[in-house]
Amino acid sequence: MNHPEALRPEEHAVFNPDKMGKATIFQSPRILVGLNCFEPGQDHKLHAHEGMDKVYQVLSGEGVFLLEDREIAMGPGVMLVAPEGVAHGVRNTGNERLVLLAILAPAP
Repeated sequence: MNHPEALRPEEHAVFNPDKMGKATIFQSPRILVGLNCFEPGQDHKLHAHEGMDKVYQVLSGEGVFLLEDREIAMGPGVMLVAPEGVAHGVRNTGNERLVLLAILAPAP
């Protein structure tokens, strides 16, 4: 993908029947912009990043953000910031596909 370029991130969604799908939209040493894509019932277990912050923006679908000891409902337009070291994850609890824009800084 050429940058800078205006785009619709959801058009680059990649799904996998066995696990969360991932698509990288842009990556440099400073930032990674990508998509995390979930079929109904799929999840991404609790995990944390050392030395990296992560932002999730829901583009489509519904589910819950897993955040340390709680679950937070999500839907289109909802954003979650997971600072360095904070355990986070995602679960698609809806009946449709879930697409999240994921931004990590610095890039892994």
